[in-house]
This record gives sequence, C-alpha cells and structure tokens, in this order.
Amino acid sequence: MPPEESVLILIEDGYEDMELMYPKYRMQEAGYRVIVAGPKAVHTYVGKHGYPCTSDASVLEMQERDFVGLVCPGGWAPDKLRRIAEVKSLTAQFGRGDKLVAAICHGGWIPISAGIYRGVHVTGSLGIKDDLVNAGAIFEDAPVVVDRQFVSSRKPDDLPAFMAACLQALASKG
Repeated sequence: MPPEESVLILIEDGYEDMELMYPKYRMQEAGYRVIVAGPKAVHTYVGKHGYPCTSDASVLEMQERDFVGLVCPGGWAPDKLRRIAEVKSLTAQFGRGDKLVAAICHGGWIPISAGIYRGVHVTGSLGIKDDLVNAGAIFEDAPVVVDRQFVSSRKPDDLPAFMAACLQALASKG
C-alpha cells in the first residue's frame, strides 16, 4: 500500500468511543494515514463515555478523491452529522466512487441520509433496523456484513470482525 493512502473517520460529540478509536488505531497499524474530521477542525469532541478526541480537520473541507475509505462510527454523533449537507454529499461520493463506506452501530444513519443504501446488504444497531429497511437496505442481523465496498457491523463487540472486513475491503481495492 502506498504511504499516501488515507482513510477518513467522522466525528461529532456523542460518538461511541470504541467505534472511533479502535478503527483509528487499527487503520494506523495497517499503514493508513487516518484523518478524523468533524464539523470543526482541531476541535476536541467528547465521546458518549467521556473520551476526548481532537479532529484533524473540518469535514466541510474534505474531498472524497483524497481518501480510499470512510468510517462512520456510531453513538449519537451520526444523528448530528447526517444533518450536514456536506457530510451527506461526501458520503454519497464515497458510495458512488466504489470506495470503502464502513458504518458500525448507529453510524449507518449517515449512509442512509446520503441515499446510498438502497439495495445494499447491511447490518447495524437493532435501534436503526427500521431506518435501514425504510431506506431500501437489506438488513441482516450478523456481526459484519460486506456488500461490495460497503462494510457494516452492529455494535462495539463486533469491532474485530468489522475491522478485519474493512481492511480486507481496502486491500482488495489496492
């Protein structure tokens, strides 16, 4: 993998701590440059369980062409992020660009709002199952579901399977 390959992880207050930090460190261990982006650049966001994480950049300035993949952690953050037009547009570009779109737990709200889950096999928190189905996704209750470049999981306990699938999806593109 060339050293310039970058992965974008979205952040906002109320993110699920493990669902952001575990992918961040696993991607770094695999040699990817990770950019954590929220509505504000260099802003400290606080997770659901109190863990702080400072964004590297503003998601408003990110461009899909600069990344090989997107990770949408869960928690309450996705409900805030999906209200931002630029987040929806950027996520849709990843989906149309045949690049990794990974969502765990409530992170699926972002691809739902971006309109890219119609006909896609996915999983997610049972709390958003109806939202996934109503968006046209094909819901499966499994630790991880992979459909083309879309990788999804249900909860923090699924993180090992989620990250193995994410890294495999990225490797298959390279």
